[in-house]
Amino acid sequence: AWPNWVLGNHDQHRVATRIGAEQARVANMMLLTLRGTPTSYYGEEIGMENVPIPPEFVQDPPAINQPEIAHIVGRDPERTPMQWDDSPNAGFAPEGVVTWLPVADDFAERNVAKQVADPISMLNLYKALLALRNSELALQIGNYASVEAGIDDIFAYTRTHEDSTFLIVLNFDDAAHVVDFGKVGVTAVAVLSTTLTRQGIESLANLTIQPNEGIILRLP
Repeated sequence: AWPNWVLGNHDQHRVATRIGAEQARVANMMLLTLRGTPTSYYGEEIGMENVPIPPEFVQDPPAINQPEIAHIVGRDPERTPMQWDDSPNAGFAPEGVVTWLPVADDFAERNVAKQVADPISMLNLYKALLALRNSELALQIGNYASVEAGIDDIFAYTRTHEDSTFLIVLNFDDAAHVVDFGKVGVTAVAVLSTTLTRQGIESLANLTIQPNEGIILRLP
């Protein structure tokens, strides 16, 4: 069967709110390298987080009907305006317009325009992941195989199509780990990491994965 992967949507708290900003980068790498169709909710590509909603702005019917538990049942916090730039209303609506839901307080710092200019931003990581996926059949339609890492917080797998194989290693921990993937190969080339700073030949027998890091390696 062909799976459909969904990490965030309009009914769930935002990924960065649930697992933190650093792990949200790892989550995006997982989403865009697993076998199947990735479904991405708007704002996940810049790491948007939940927005506290003042009572007078609450729109979601469950929260209106049960105001005493609005913070639990309300889905407005993950439905706030897309943050395009640092202009009024984050560029989502003209200045002076009262938007359906309030804009996040951090919109001046977390927005598309600012992240476009930052070479290691979440948005540029997302674009790099999409570019790699779109250029490699192994990451589009390739076979999936789990790879045992021997560490609970390390999730690893390969994607293979014909003579092209990628090893994806994701660290769900906030501590570094050294993993032996010697059974997969001797060396591999790091083509993309969640930090956007790691490239080159890596030893698979003692591969160091930094805290909250994901890495995509091309096997020879």
